[in-house]
Amino acid sequence: MKSSFAALDGHVMFGVKMFAGIPMAITRYRTHVLREVGNISFGKASLLSGGGTIGVVAGMAIVAAVMVSIEIHRALGLLGFTALSGLAASIANTQALAPLIAALAIAAKVGTGFTAQLGSMRISEEIDALDTLGVPSVTFLATVRLIAMLIVITPVYMVGLLGAYLASRFVVVGMLGESSGTYDYYFRQSITPQAFGYSILMTVIFSVIIAVIACSYGYNASGGPEGVGRAAGTAVRTTILTVAIAAMVLIFGLYGLTPTIPGMGLE
Repeated sequence: MKSSFAALDGHVMFGVKMFAGIPMAITRYRTHVLREVGNISFGKASLLSGGGTIGVVAGMAIVAAVMVSIEIHRALGLLGFTALSGLAASIANTQALAPLIAALAIAAKVGTGFTAQLGSMRISEEIDALDTLGVPSVTFLATVRLIAMLIVITPVYMVGLLGAYLASRFVVVGMLGESSGTYDYYFRQSITPQAFGYSILMTVIFSVIIAVIACSYGYNASGGPEGVGRAAGTAVRTTILTVAIAAMVLIFGLYGLTPTIPGMGLE
């Protein structure tokens, strides 16, 4: 237990250093930030091999939306309320499903990459060399990646959320035969600027958690290549657990326990 709190304290202090270095990173390391933006969003590999985060987030969001839409329609069918499929799909995708799927995709692809990159630099003593040369290694390596993540996350998430919306409509209207007019009417009733903003806010908070934990584990990796592998695995597990807890707190805090649908007068 004591070591867990010590590790948590280490991650928090590392995150504070990352945020403190934002002004310097913006003024001195803009080129590195732009390079990381390209690496995170589009990657260097082919699209079929999951080259960029955009493809991974969109693909996972679409698959999850298809499965959830089928189950929602099946459950509502038992009650005779299949006309409300558009309403349920909109609420599920916007308030919980799409942000969580985006966080899992980013943790698996980008977070693991951050840990492996920084861990490799640590065991090859490149970080020690930066410190010796007087380069602020936390700012140069970790803060740059945090800023790039904050730049990329909103457009990447928008692509994933749009894919989830289109996939849900295709399943309910195109495959299951519900009326397109009814689906669109109830879908629009639950889409408000506030819910849309909360959805983006949740994803941004998740991305910050992922960047801090992944960079912290990579920066402090030890034990050679095996230690880097252990650090990457531990970072993924810690990130997923932390994001799950944060999601529960945010959903309760932002949306409350009482269901509200302003477009239908349920507030």
